[in-house]
Amino acid sequence: MAMELEKASTGIQCVILTGLSGSGKSTALKVFEDLGFFCVDGLPVSLATKLMALFDEKGGQSYKGLALGMDVRQADLDIQWEEALDIVRDKHPQTQVIFFEADTQEIIRRYATTRRPHPLENEGLGLEQAVAAERERLRLVREMADMVVDTTHFTIHDLRRKLQEKWASFHTALGSLAVHVMSFGFKYGPPSEADMLFDLRFLPNPYFDLALREHTGKEAAVRDFVLAKDPGREFLRRLREFLLYLLPLYVREGRFRLTLAFGCTGGRHRSVAVAEAVFDTLSKAGYTTSLVHRHIERG
Repeated sequence: MAMELEKASTGIQCVILTGLSGSGKSTALKVFEDLGFFCVDGLPVSLATKLMALFDEKGGQSYKGLALGMDVRQADLDIQWEEALDIVRDKHPQTQVIFFEADTQEIIRRYATTRRPHPLENEGLGLEQAVAAERERLRLVREMADMVVDTTHFTIHDLRRKLQEKWASFHTALGSLAVHVMSFGFKYGPPSEADMLFDLRFLPNPYFDLALREHTGKEAAVRDFVLAKDPGREFLRRLREFLLYLLPLYVREGRFRLTLAFGCTGGRHRSVAVAEAVFDTLSKAGYTTSLVHRHIERG
């Protein structure tokens, strides 16, 4: 089956993630966790309805939904699956099932890389036999799935993008990326957590203007000194254009967090003025944005 996944208009939103061992289920659970779901892995099929009822009763509304990971480690999966799924969907008809798979040679390669045993190897089977046995045991589970995802040629980032595309209603294209903007002074050391660092010591320095020295880049007089005319004005224009082009590419790649650091000599004037301007631009563009001036009082 291959249905488009849709968020139900009422009630708890539940997603069941299952499939072949080594095909990406654990990675998918982490994606749903990042999307705001409460995630449980290794749940026996027979406990699914009880957990969903408890989730409803105990404040599940603080989450976007419930994501349950199930696989052959749960002995009742292939035995009780059809009956349990009928019960679940009777009570929660919006429940969706995603089945993950990959071709046998790719699964063998992944197990060779991680050096972990396949769950069915404990039953006296070799790895290739275990994969084949698991595929047969989960045949009915696959047939009843709403969506089958073949991850043979997927990287972790490809899988994240695939799920985000299908579940786009749970995050906005921009709001899914949290951008942390900071200013700092080079003489106190650059921040180790920065993903992108900009050296602003080429801009005119208000420190050498005695009327501005004791002020900061948060004030209009300093901001205008730095950015109201070139090179500051043209730099800021190009920086805004660059960031508004770049950040959607990070979103598309599945990035959830980005730290932008702007530095000048003391972290009081130029870096603060530019960081304030960038924060304003990205906030207005719809990004979840935070701002800190690390050395403004020391500059």
